[in-house]
Amino acid sequence: MLDIKFIRENPKKVKEACDKKNVNNGDSLVEQILEFDTKKRSLLTSLEALRAKQNKFTQNDIDEAKKNKLEIKTLEPDLQETEKKLEALMLQLPNIPFDDVPVGKDDSQNVVLRKVGKMPKFGFKVKDYMQLGKDLDLIDTQRAAKVAGSRFGYLKNEMALLEFATLALAMEVARKKGFVPVIPPVMLQEDMARGTGYFELGDEKEAYYLPEDKMYLAGTSEQPMVAMHASEILELKDLPLRYIAFSTCFRREAGSYGKDTKGILRVHQFDKVEMVVFSTPENSKKEHDLLLSIEEDLMKKLGLPYQVINICTGDLGRPAAKKYDIETWLPSEGKYRETHSTSNCTDFQARRLNIKYKDKSGKNDFTHTLNGTAFAIGRMLIMILENYQQKDGSVKVPKALQKYAGFKIIKPK
Repeated sequence: MLDIKFIRENPKKVKEACDKKNVNNGDSLVEQILEFDTKKRSLLTSLEALRAKQNKFTQNDIDEAKKNKLEIKTLEPDLQETEKKLEALMLQLPNIPFDDVPVGKDDSQNVVLRKVGKMPKFGFKVKDYMQLGKDLDLIDTQRAAKVAGSRFGYLKNEMALLEFATLALAMEVARKKGFVPVIPPVMLQEDMARGTGYFELGDEKEAYYLPEDKMYLAGTSEQPMVAMHASEILELKDLPLRYIAFSTCFRREAGSYGKDTKGILRVHQFDKVEMVVFSTPENSKKEHDLLLSIEEDLMKKLGLPYQVINICTGDLGRPAAKKYDIETWLPSEGKYRETHSTSNCTDFQARRLNIKYKDKSGKNDFTHTLNGTAFAIGRMLIMILENYQQKDGSVKVPKALQKYAGFKIIKPK
């Protein structure tokens, strides 16, 4: 959510942000917000005057007092309804992109910042990860489909152990940077799930909802982790607060009809290690750089070739003011596929969830929230299988994972 004062003083900039982020009704949305804001302030002024007048009445002013009280009772519901409509409209606005974010309509206009690592050279016909998973008895989607339907999989044998190895590596690297390990709940109350700002423009279709319980399943650990400090005032001395969370995540993949329907690249249930930071406004850009540097450090430790993408305005998403993606080389497809992202959401989420901190002057201000993928584990295992495959059908284990996994190679059974 944006600051109403900022909208009031910068309507043109907010309209431009809507346009950059492909919010088609941005102009009318801002105009409606300003209209309801004006009405709200007018009603507040009238009510304050009436209440002040009410306090001054004496026993000799009974008729006037009754009339005044009736006016108050008439205006109060109008104010409540106006505030409700104003908030609903404000929740539809996207965050303002930073000035250095490239302007573009969609992901085709994202900017490659750098390519890192050497692509593996194979002297044999490359297998895709599903063939490797079948040959090495690591992945079973057939039985998963029997049990749960499409877009599910069983991870078995060394594949299961590699999941815990990647988790251990991510935790070790992040803890050295001051991140606190957390295992969060994966069910959220409605207001908490909406707090991160992904639902208003269609993302709600991606979420699994339990109507009987009025609960959502987490689509990413970012949701329960940001909501963790809802309605709190954090101490300045504790900032930045850095967390690294491991959880199972759930997504309908409603917008991906026909994409990656086979295998485990795009699934309804997956495990993820997510970094979340609460920062002061002046330090959030530095924290964003830290998150990206940790993601790149993990990629380098795994020895996987990747590219860093500066996401353009049209592909930025609603809550983010700036976002980077990391895409990893997938040999069987001969292209890079997204494995990581990191976003600076400024105070957009904090305003929705009322997360503040007490600054040096003692004033309460909203924190900035940031998030970054340490590992989307299933996707990382896919990249390891394909990039480290050998001519004899085996798969080498990246050196950084060997001490956690307990083996150096996955051999045919």
